[in-house]
Amino acid sequence: MVSNSIDKPLHWVGSSKKDLLALPDEVIDAFGYALSAVQLGGIPAHAKPWKGAGAGVLELVENSVGGTFRAVYTVRFAKAAYVLHCFQKKSPSGIKTAQRDIDLIQERLKLAEQHYKAHHG
Repeated sequence: MVSNSIDKPLHWVGSSKKDLLALPDEVIDAFGYALSAVQLGGIPAHAKPWKGAGAGVLELVENSVGGTFRAVYTVRFAKAAYVLHCFQKKSPSGIKTAQRDIDLIQERLKLAEQHYKAHHG
């Protein structure tokens, strides 16, 4: 993880913060630690690109009792980071992420872009 003294605000899009807080405690802790690194300009070691959304959209994955959990966020913007979606992966089609989660992430990415232009533009 690379870190510097840049402190970016972390914005929660839609219900992403409420959804994070509904996850198991150890998942909340892991995602919280990783997202604090993001605020300081770092990229958590276990972050990986979110396929289909282009550059600057990343996901964190944690396995815990009860399943696999994901947090998708964007660092596409210079002055802020946005958490787009936190969820338990429950795809009916095996390893593929459910289409409703993919659609929600795309929708929230657009909302993040609008918010960024209005508040940090």
